[in-house]
Amino acid sequence: MREFFPIIFVCAVVGVLSVIFVAAYLMIKNRKEAIGFDRHMSDVEITKRLLKYAKPYAKNFLFVLVLMLFAIAYDIASPLIVGYIEKMITGDFEMKRLLSIVLCYGVLLLISMACSYVQAIVLQKTGQRIISHLREDLFTHIDSLSHQQLNSMPVGKLVTRVTNDTNAISMMFTSIIVNLIKNFFVILGVLTAMLCLNYQLTLMVLCFVPFIVLFTLIFRKFTRKAYRKVKDGTTDINTFLSENLSGMKIIQIFNREGYKKEQFDVKNAALGRAKKKQIFVFGIFRPMVYMLYISSVLCLLYLGGRGYIRGVEFLGQTVESSTVVTFYMYLSKFFNPIQSLAEQFNWLQSAFASAEKIFTIFDIQPTVVDEPDAIEVDSIKGDIEFKNVWFAYEEDDWVLKDVSFKVNAKETVAFVGSTGSGKTTILSLICRNYDIQRGQILIDGIDIKKIKIASLRRQFGQMLQDVFLFSGTIRSNILLRTEGVSDEEVMEACRYVNADRFINRLSEGLDEKVRERGNNFSAGQRQLLSFARTIIHKPSVMILDEATANIDTETELLIQDSLEKMMNIGTMLIVAHRLSTVQHADNIIVLSKGRIAEQGNHAELLAQKGKYYGLYVSQSHKEMIKNR
Repeated sequence: MREFFPIIFVCAVVGVLSVIFVAAYLMIKNRKEAIGFDRHMSDVEITKRLLKYAKPYAKNFLFVLVLMLFAIAYDIASPLIVGYIEKMITGDFEMKRLLSIVLCYGVLLLISMACSYVQAIVLQKTGQRIISHLREDLFTHIDSLSHQQLNSMPVGKLVTRVTNDTNAISMMFTSIIVNLIKNFFVILGVLTAMLCLNYQLTLMVLCFVPFIVLFTLIFRKFTRKAYRKVKDGTTDINTFLSENLSGMKIIQIFNREGYKKEQFDVKNAALGRAKKKQIFVFGIFRPMVYMLYISSVLCLLYLGGRGYIRGVEFLGQTVESSTVVTFYMYLSKFFNPIQSLAEQFNWLQSAFASAEKIFTIFDIQPTVVDEPDAIEVDSIKGDIEFKNVWFAYEEDDWVLKDVSFKVNAKETVAFVGSTGSGKTTILSLICRNYDIQRGQILIDGIDIKKIKIASLRRQFGQMLQDVFLFSGTIRSNILLRTEGVSDEEVMEACRYVNADRFINRLSEGLDEKVRERGNNFSAGQRQLLSFARTIIHKPSVMILDEATANIDTETELLIQDSLEKMMNIGTMLIVAHRLSTVQHADNIIVLSKGRIAEQGNHAELLAQKGKYYGLYVSQSHKEMIKNR
């Protein structure tokens, strides 16, 4: 009995550790949701959705699989060759025979290395194409979401999904999936070879397999949680940076650098703790697998050495020295894939955590979509009609209440009223940035829901108060969606809206660099560029939302002149607080608390002495005081 004490001791250690891990898992099993074990998608569902992106490249993966077979052949054959050499050295030794065997071993190794190299190149190229496709689909999907949906998501979160999370998935296609398949076949081949060589020792090795499976299943739960925490922490930091770097000027103006630094330190520390937990979990898992490997080696050396020295037979098999050598190498080939599986499992959980977050974005269905029978429109006259329109951003919190009005083609209609009365909302609804809850909006007598969104928006030119310019040049910002336009046509549009006056003073002209958000231009210059951008697209309906706010008097005169010219192009809808901007409008609609209070031209509304009259008198009084 004493002879088996070493084996009993090893089994006891493995058994105690198994009990500890099972107990730890059972303790947290009923508290999964509280500590972050919440699952939204199963691994099977995530894998199926990811493999859809790999399907078009099935031939590439099949080619890699063929190359993989050569590497697997080396893994299975090399221990047999070494065992044969050991047997030959202790038996009938022949140098010539030894050299020929070593040469075969070397050729097999070179073939395996060459196949591994080609496999890596093919996988990297294929993986990058898959990730590029996934990233394009994700960006396109985000682009299809409505304004309301985009407003509810932090920009940093979306940036993380398109960049960090897709990069994490990249490893899955370039390495993990193929290596998992390779390791499966290696383990299967090695087990088959060991069974043929000595099933007594093979059965001993198989005694450790249930513990490997048990440890993997338990730590799978912990690694999934750890990676989700890391992803959440990364998202929080990206969101914080996106917002605060954009508002850095305000932070500096109000001397809040120290406070923001403290906020960043809190988020950074949270990410650091999540990373440490991830490392801790992985730092336990891999040593446990390595311990099982060492335990199997100890059992092999003990049983094999005892059987060889004493010539003990078990089930009719005698252990030879070559068998021990071959089995020792096979144990390495058997446990190496399992040990590397720990690392691959590490990356796999990262990929799954990222994929779950990406597919969560994909599962957000756009709230503003084309109707099945939506039509394309090449051009419109510009007749616009609201029929009993009700709209709310939040349920039952109505911004517009039973609004009805008619805009005839080529007319200029202005919307005025106090802040929150629904002026800007009306303009957003016409372009279908949001969908109404009740009523109907018609363009040329056609319900806008029956017109394809891209086709509808192509008819509008929007000039907003906060002009957004992209990094690039003046030319690229003017030609946002127009191609094949000459510089002369661009400058003609600029001259039409008086933007040529400052462009001609620039050293690079249309090629002048535009920094991020156009911060190297004044508010008035940015506004004139937005006018030029609108004019060159030749819209049927022009929308101006506070386009003359917050600009200097000199630029305002240029803009007023531009507006008078643009009124002759097509239908124009204007929202403005400055009533001087809308005095020449064909119709002025006064809004109050989401309803139309009154409407008419400037003279008619003044004669009514209603809300418009009150606004006009108030602004005139303020201008008089300002000019004193």
